[in-house]
Amino acid sequence: MFKIIDEISNDNSKLHKEAVLVREALAGNYELFAGLRMCYDPMITFGVKQVPEHMNPQSGQNLDWEEFYDLANKLELEELTGHAARDAIEAAMNKASVAQWNGWYRKILIKDMRAGFSETTINKAAKKAKKLNYSIPVFECQLAHDGANHETKIRGHKMLEVKLDGVRVITVVYPDGRVNQFSRNGKRLDNFPHIREQFAGIAKKLEEPMVFDGEIMSSSFQDLMKQVHRKSNVQANDANLFLFDWLSLEEFTISRCNIKQEFRTENLKEFVRKAHLVNVKCLHSELIDMDTEEGKALFSKINSDAIKGGYEGIMIKDPYAPYECKRTTNWLKLKPFIEVTLEVIDIEEGTGRNEGRLGALVCEGKDDGRVIHVNVGSGFSDSDRDAIFHSKISVVGHQVEVRADAVTQNQDGTYSLRFPRFKTFRGFEVGEKI
Repeated sequence: MFKIIDEISNDNSKLHKEAVLVREALAGNYELFAGLRMCYDPMITFGVKQVPEHMNPQSGQNLDWEEFYDLANKLELEELTGHAARDAIEAAMNKASVAQWNGWYRKILIKDMRAGFSETTINKAAKKAKKLNYSIPVFECQLAHDGANHETKIRGHKMLEVKLDGVRVITVVYPDGRVNQFSRNGKRLDNFPHIREQFAGIAKKLEEPMVFDGEIMSSSFQDLMKQVHRKSNVQANDANLFLFDWLSLEEFTISRCNIKQEFRTENLKEFVRKAHLVNVKCLHSELIDMDTEEGKALFSKINSDAIKGGYEGIMIKDPYAPYECKRTTNWLKLKPFIEVTLEVIDIEEGTGRNEGRLGALVCEGKDDGRVIHVNVGSGFSDSDRDAIFHSKISVVGHQVEVRADAVTQNQDGTYSLRFPRFKTFRGFEVGEKI
């Protein structure tokens, strides 16, 4: 196998690398693709940080694939750990030839072929050869779209959560006590052993391997990022994992769980409540109807609390949707905002492409005892800009609702708004368009 890896790595052409893999797939080279699967599948881990290079050409001639596969399987299942794993790896190395170990088996255990191709190349080759069983599972979790680009979907029944400013962590827990953690891109995370130990303590409560989706939080985001991938002097014992979803490993592998969001969330809360974990908690959520006044008021309160709490934003989830391992509008992220009502005291003509039409509304008013003076130049369509600019008399003096990220203070003691954007006029007749 090492000769094939050398053949692939010695030519930088992506087409060449793919062609070699297609050739081997058509030839039914099971050993090659089984080894590539162990190397490139992030869900397969061996729990070893250092694998020695073979330096003695006289010590071994050949290590059978079946014997290496048995070793790798025991490492993955944690049947071999610590000194026992080290000794077993060294014994296997001494049976193999230098080229066989350094060029093939060792690369599998360190999960790096160092041959200039990724799982994408392998999967393309498998598809071309019509050998889909040789494909590498792609590690993906559910991701959210920006709610600002999908406002029409923020209606009806929704589940709201604050968006934490931490690190996304996917935790896989097996009933036998094994626990692996990954970043959202499938990179293994080893720096939160206190959380893994707590999961291991309740693993036997699971009937099948489960995937817990959440966000790790620490005393500060900067401190947390310093610890995430650190290889020594790790200091992450204050980190807590806030969970917001879960599904079986089987469902995660096929990229979909059809259980509704509402049920997944409630079942997760119940599981964590009974588990009594110290550093693992469930993120609070609220189910509201965005089409009712009560729902809108609760949404405003959650948004206000997000601002006061310094959270990154709000997550808006469809309570009836499945979990899909891709970016989907079933989850929407929305930056927290404030809304203030001000009076239009003047309008300004635009420049460039907005010359001859509205550039900005000059607004002023009081909010929470603070005098705010701000120019609002975004949130308008081209037709809005034309209509408002040519109806100055009917606009000046009216109240306008402005959405912004925060209130800021000017040097003269007055206040303004950060990133103000027009939302709507207040006080116009129903149905009247501006």
